[in-house]
Amino acid sequence: MKTTLKMTSVLRHRLRAAALGLGVMLTAGLAQAVNDLPGGPGVRQLDLPLGVTQIAQQQHWLHNVMLVICVLIFVAVFGVMFYSILKHRKSLGHKAASFHESVAVEIAWTIVPFVIVIAMGAMATRTVVAMKDTSNADLTIKATGYQWKWGYDYLKGEGEGINFVATLDVAQREMSNSGKPPAVDNYLLKVDNPLVVPVDKKVRIITTANDVIHAWMVPALGVKQDAIPGFVRDTWFRAEKTGDFYGQCAELCGKEHAYMPIHVKVVSAADYAKWVDGKKKEMAALADDPTKEWTLVELIARGEKVYAANCAACHKPDGKGAGPVKPLDGAAVVQDADKSKQIHVLLNGQNNGAMPSWKALSDTELAAVITYTKNNWSNKTGQAVQPSEVVAARK
Repeated sequence: MKTTLKMTSVLRHRLRAAALGLGVMLTAGLAQAVNDLPGGPGVRQLDLPLGVTQIAQQQHWLHNVMLVICVLIFVAVFGVMFYSILKHRKSLGHKAASFHESVAVEIAWTIVPFVIVIAMGAMATRTVVAMKDTSNADLTIKATGYQWKWGYDYLKGEGEGINFVATLDVAQREMSNSGKPPAVDNYLLKVDNPLVVPVDKKVRIITTANDVIHAWMVPALGVKQDAIPGFVRDTWFRAEKTGDFYGQCAELCGKEHAYMPIHVKVVSAADYAKWVDGKKKEMAALADDPTKEWTLVELIARGEKVYAANCAACHKPDGKGAGPVKPLDGAAVVQDADKSKQIHVLLNGQNNGAMPSWKALSDTELAAVITYTKNNWSNKTGQAVQPSEVVAARK
């Protein structure tokens, strides 16, 4: 009997050791599957990210100093409290003192916290004031939050006149929809059009929103500013290093909140000049005359590209939709002879933002994508929507 119990105990210990070893191996494997993302989140990151602006570095220093002060206060207060509880308890024969107040104690616990708070505020004031100083910017960019993407307009400085919309990369959205996304370092942070800025230049970011409150946040740049409909807020940064820096909308803005990343690409002055030149040529090539009459074939071909870049992430490439996202294949509004109904949906959204507004797209892009959906899959309406019809609907 004793021999059997001993063997059982040994077997139990060996199984436990094997399970522990397997867990360590699995943990190590998971740790190696995803690496730190330079300019973005790190694996098991506890501290603030390494900042590439003076403001971000000051924020990091303030964070550490305030943490040390709070820990010291915690240790001092609870140290005195527990010492008093243990050394002056009734079981040791101590009796409670009989008094109502102590002027010295009252003065001490008023003056000491006041001095600590003033000292902490004085240290933070320089950084807070600097964060609000958006004057003398080399470049001014408006960032507009939409459900759920960012629109960028270069308002002043080199690149003035450039504008585009940045949305989550379609492939990454499909990873999320699969329920079993592969291990990638920039998961849900890759966009189709990153915001490009030059290094060592003061960049002013003006934030606003088209629908609900969003927030433009890039931790490595030390920037977080709410984007509020009907209001204009601003912030700034000056990146001291080139590279890719990532952030996300930091205000809960609806069901697609997790799919609204920010990618800032900081490049050299020479590379930025090349990007500006290329972007302006690209915009000129895509500039469309809203009065032009397109053929059905031309609209479908253009609409297929617009759909793949903006709509396929939710409605699926086959138009079947997923979960709460309604299908476009066979949809009544798509097949309706009254084209204005679908134009209205794309311009204004519906279902309390579940279907967002796409008015940031050009008139030609909207006309093309509507035409594409009306003539693809099982939707064989033969209808074509011209840009001029979208222009009229915007008024």
